[in-house]
Amino acid sequence: MVRTFRLESALLPEGWVRDARVSVGDDGVIGRIDIPNAAAAAVAGEGDDACAEQIRGFVIPGMSNAHSHAFQRGMAGNTEFRLSAQDSFWTWRQAMYALANRIAPEDLRVLAAQLFIEMLKSGYTAVAEFHYIHRRLDGETYAGANALWDAVTAAADETGIALTFLPTLYQTSDFGSAPLKREQLRFALETDQFLRAVEARLREEARRDSRLHRTGAAFHSLRAVPLPVLEQAARALRDMSADLPLHIHVAEQVKEVEACIAHTGRRPVELLLGTGLLDRHWCLVHATHSTAAELEGIADTAASVCVSITTEANLGDGYFDAARFLELGGRLCVGSDSQSTVSPAEELRWMEYQARLRKRRRAVLADRKESHVGTRLWAGAARDGARAIGQPAGVIEVGARADWVVLDGDHPSIVGTADDGALDHLVFAGASAAIRDVMVGGRWAIKDGRHALEPELAASFRELMRERHRS
Repeated sequence: MVRTFRLESALLPEGWVRDARVSVGDDGVIGRIDIPNAAAAAVAGEGDDACAEQIRGFVIPGMSNAHSHAFQRGMAGNTEFRLSAQDSFWTWRQAMYALANRIAPEDLRVLAAQLFIEMLKSGYTAVAEFHYIHRRLDGETYAGANALWDAVTAAADETGIALTFLPTLYQTSDFGSAPLKREQLRFALETDQFLRAVEARLREEARRDSRLHRTGAAFHSLRAVPLPVLEQAARALRDMSADLPLHIHVAEQVKEVEACIAHTGRRPVELLLGTGLLDRHWCLVHATHSTAAELEGIADTAASVCVSITTEANLGDGYFDAARFLELGGRLCVGSDSQSTVSPAEELRWMEYQARLRKRRRAVLADRKESHVGTRLWAGAARDGARAIGQPAGVIEVGARADWVVLDGDHPSIVGTADDGALDHLVFAGASAAIRDVMVGGRWAIKDGRHALEPELAASFRELMRERHRS
């Protein structure tokens, strides 16, 4: 059955339009968009339009969260105190390892479901889950289906968010093939084991023909996957699927860059570019400490960069040069990563604010085609994020999935603004509070700011978090 929606104001690739009639099929894909002329608009409500569902407010493409570790929702806010004057990413990791080694499958399902609802309510309609906890609590492998992987999938099914699941290869603790440390043993997979598991998941995905699920793969980092292994595995994965999304953490920390140079003579991004593997299906996560030449090289391959600025700031990683990368035509998207903040608007706001602080001027990331910073950043990150995680969304156009975010035009944070100022208010003026409804695949996941699963989930999540704080 085809459903028709009448959008009071919508952001299409060509810009803002009024009174668009959008038809969405049972598969959640947009089949037709009609933009009436003035005469047609005057008789709105007659004929086919009388059956249309009216959507008041500003309708924008949903955002893809291109980098998430769902289990880390269990530690958000728990590490904001000083252990020493030298606290850093590397000391934070110890708390992360402690959590990772206590997570059971049911814990992960509850954490992920709570997190995915928070994502939906903030405007994320799809998520790439970069998942590297593979083994049971006792360190043994699962004999059959991987219960930890299934927990993430179950949470996505329950909440209605679109999921790109990225099983992550993790084999060494540092450059030079250093063996895994005890606290990293739950992350371990042999290469053949990893490839077989991804292939099995792809077969199951094809059998289920899910509208919202996609499988990709990830390499944790060049520290955790020796380059020859990465090259072998990447080619095998590409043989399985020509458009499989492939992600990797890279150049997040200065210490990582220095260690890579010490062991290989080259910088991490330089090393990746030298493999010739990068293409539009790759996503480099962070790339914080990339040179101008490396950024140009990434842009030339059409690979994406995912920045997680609230996490990078929380961990003291450094600045990503978004202005330079966008000027090069780079594809830039955002993610919530460690879940210190779950808000695409905040990621984008701080992307622009970092650029302002560095350059000491305003509206740095606007350009000649789009003078409104909020519109340029949201539309670009939504489009490029969907591409990076292999989801057919990120734009409101024929052939795209109907993943929409609706802003209440009467909310105090946005009321009175013209269409072209709506996303400026969302990103810079606290209008995340105006997010009223969220649709994924033609179905409402959030209505009037609420998710149907919240009352049921609340007790389980409270008990889990209280237990975590007691332990």
